[in-house]
Amino acid sequence: MSINEPQRRNPDLLLKKASKEGRGKLTIFLGAAAGVGKTFAMLENAHERQAEGMNVLIGWVETHGRRETEELVAGLPRLAPKLLEYRSKQLTEMDLDAIIAQHPELVLVDELAHTNVAGSCYVRRFQDVEEILNAGINVYTTLNIQHVESLNDIVEQITGIKVRETVPDSIIEQADQVQLIDIPPEDLIKRLKEGKVYVPGQVERALRNFFRPGNINALREMALRFTAHRVDQQLNEYMHDHAIEGPWPAAERIMVCVSASPFSAHLIRVARRLAQAMKAEWYAVHIATPRSTPLTEKERERLARNLHLAEDLGGKVRSLSGHDPAEELLTMAHAENITHIVIGKPQQNRVWEWLRGEALVDKLIRKSGGIHIHIVRGKKDQEYAPRVKTAVNPPQIFWSHYAGGLAMMGAVTFLSWFLHRELELVNIAMLYLLPVLVSATRWGRGPSYATAIATVVVFDFLFVPPRLSFTVSDIRYLWSFIIFLLVAFVAGGKAERLRHEARFAQRREKSTWSLYEFSREVAAQVDLDAVINGLAQRAYQALDWAVVVLLPNQYDKLEIKAFAGPDGSGRTVVSEPSECAVAMWAYEHGEVAGRATETLPAAQYLYLPLKVHGRVIGIFGMHMVEKKLTTEQWRLIDAWTSMAAIAVERIQLAQKASQAVLMTESERLRTALFNSISHEIRTPLATIIGSIDALLDRTIELPRTGQYELMANIKDGAIRMERVVNNLLDTARWESGAIQVKKDWCDIGDIVGASLHRLKDSLDGRKVRTDIPESIPMIKGDCVLLEQVLVNLVDNALKYSGENSIIDVSALKEEEKVIVSVADRGIGIPDKELSNIFQKFYRADNAKAKSGTGLGLSICKEIVEAHGGVIWAINRPNGGVRISFSLPVEADKKPADSK
Repeated sequence: MSINEPQRRNPDLLLKKASKEGRGKLTIFLGAAAGVGKTFAMLENAHERQAEGMNVLIGWVETHGRRETEELVAGLPRLAPKLLEYRSKQLTEMDLDAIIAQHPELVLVDELAHTNVAGSCYVRRFQDVEEILNAGINVYTTLNIQHVESLNDIVEQITGIKVRETVPDSIIEQADQVQLIDIPPEDLIKRLKEGKVYVPGQVERALRNFFRPGNINALREMALRFTAHRVDQQLNEYMHDHAIEGPWPAAERIMVCVSASPFSAHLIRVARRLAQAMKAEWYAVHIATPRSTPLTEKERERLARNLHLAEDLGGKVRSLSGHDPAEELLTMAHAENITHIVIGKPQQNRVWEWLRGEALVDKLIRKSGGIHIHIVRGKKDQEYAPRVKTAVNPPQIFWSHYAGGLAMMGAVTFLSWFLHRELELVNIAMLYLLPVLVSATRWGRGPSYATAIATVVVFDFLFVPPRLSFTVSDIRYLWSFIIFLLVAFVAGGKAERLRHEARFAQRREKSTWSLYEFSREVAAQVDLDAVINGLAQRAYQALDWAVVVLLPNQYDKLEIKAFAGPDGSGRTVVSEPSECAVAMWAYEHGEVAGRATETLPAAQYLYLPLKVHGRVIGIFGMHMVEKKLTTEQWRLIDAWTSMAAIAVERIQLAQKASQAVLMTESERLRTALFNSISHEIRTPLATIIGSIDALLDRTIELPRTGQYELMANIKDGAIRMERVVNNLLDTARWESGAIQVKKDWCDIGDIVGASLHRLKDSLDGRKVRTDIPESIPMIKGDCVLLEQVLVNLVDNALKYSGENSIIDVSALKEEEKVIVSVADRGIGIPDKELSNIFQKFYRADNAKAKSGTGLGLSICKEIVEAHGGVIWAINRPNGGVRISFSLPVEADKKPADSK
């Protein structure tokens, strides 16, 4: 019966109780360390429940001799412990059977992380508590923060002590209530010195190790954070279950609205100061709407700077999209339980707000509910200086575009002049819209506006009465001109906007595709060189600049690991001492440096650190021609370096994991080797020493037959030891490649005969039946090594078969190979282990009673495979094992008569 299976009571009765009562409620009294008063607080609460009329029972409480605790225990019914015998000692443990049988409303179980005495129904006390809860009984229990499973490694890092007894987080998550019991470190140390926590002999050692003030403060903070996280989680679950929109100001959270405005930097700093004063988390949120996109080059650069500023100041950056910014902001505020929103005061006048609709600020105030809205007056703050200088591409004027628009207008004019008798003025005006729209879609807003103005002038001069004059006879034509210009301007502006959006989408698609291709290349890569070479090549293709990747060596000095460029001159440049110094500065400080920055700008390369989790793992350098990067170039490089850093760390971690596996496997093999050798050598060595002692003992007169038997024992032991040593040496030589197969023509019958002759002492009268047909062709191989294979196989058959059983050695030719088999009628091998018996040091479970190192068959496998053959094992139908190996027959085999 498993030690984890209940063995006490009728399970049907237990299930009926559990279904009738339901699951009990669990309350955990959590403390930072022993001695903070968890048990005392648990007992006080139990007295209150008893005063309310609840049936309370103490299942297990550790008083540790504390007078105050024992006084509280005295007032509550206490269950007698169960006696268990362990290693001839009588030990006490909680009586789970009695608790279930009495079925109180509330049971007190101290020290939830306790490991039960061997022989208990469960290994751990928290398993006892789970069964008590399943029986419908409420439980009060105590726990220290260092016993929480997920915090175990952090506790070890802080205290230097590995806590062995831990409680799964799932148990704590099921608790209905967690009460934090906390006292100042000074009071806890005072209690220790007064002997209220440990006996006097343990106090000084505890104060020097676990209970140092720094450790206590760290554990207190962990306990406080753990409890606060749980309370926050419970609050969110309660709000969700009761459909409460919130937010509730249980914990302050701040959100600042960020845009491409030059005032956003000021808002970000205001939000940072507000969050610092409130000790609160804060978010920087940008909402992209159809009306706000596409941004101009300068606006995109400013937005990127603002978001970088928020990141550098510790904010959590979010970028959202939607048609209504106010709705998106409030949706995120409710989802993240935001309590304060910081937004800039509108700069537009009332007329503009009336035209655009309700202002964002007004809508937020109207719909905010319980969220505080902080409206900050716009202040043009000094724009955030980025780490890398980015360039805004200035608009270029191409006079050919203007000439093209005017040329199309001239063509329409020429056509309209010859057809003006057949066309109405309105038709001519519509024809004049064509060059305006074409200019807008092809060349942008400027040429379209110039074409529109020129069109109105030409249209008025040539077609509006009186012709060939700028005078307008009918005032209605003036309104037509104004409407024409408005239509042309709106259509031209919209057309250029669409063209700009299309061009921006193409650039973004190109960047996204480049990132996708690079991510696909590195996703399955396990070769570090391939990843960094792919990064360098992709960056070079996109930027047309020489790119270098530098990684630290074992001495923490940077080395060039990948380079991509038009020629080798860029690699020569980065190898110069001055460039190496700049790269090393960027690596040591974790900041960008070199060209286009304010740090060592005289360098020819821009050096960016490859960072993962705040740790620099390498440097990415670019041989820049210009002194600035465009915003798109910087974003693309930033994304590439982040992805490359993650890929490099993944490969390095995989390499470390592989090394750890190899070390574990090496340790396993070393342990198996030592265990096997110690047994295999100790037994024959003991036989040899015992026999020699008997021969040297002058007080005993041995007859000649006795002396002969003792000397035979010495010889057998020496042969056995020799075989062990030879197997070890052969294994080492095969792994090191020291053994060379020297092939020559071999006769299988001769090899079998030589093998049996070597084993004549081990055979000791055992019957070996051979079946070697004369038609078996000669094979080309190393006769000495093949003889070793047969010696190991026959020796293996002798060892695992009965003393009177027959061993069969046979050979046959099958197609272009010779198959040699050794069969016994012994204990056999379990089918699931047949494929493993040729591994080093592997021994089947039913063979461990026999002596052996587990190397003989693995050596056979090495020798056979070195000859181009295959070895395998099968169980015989009537018992025993047949081990066979095949060897290829050479095409130029030697004639049978020359054997």
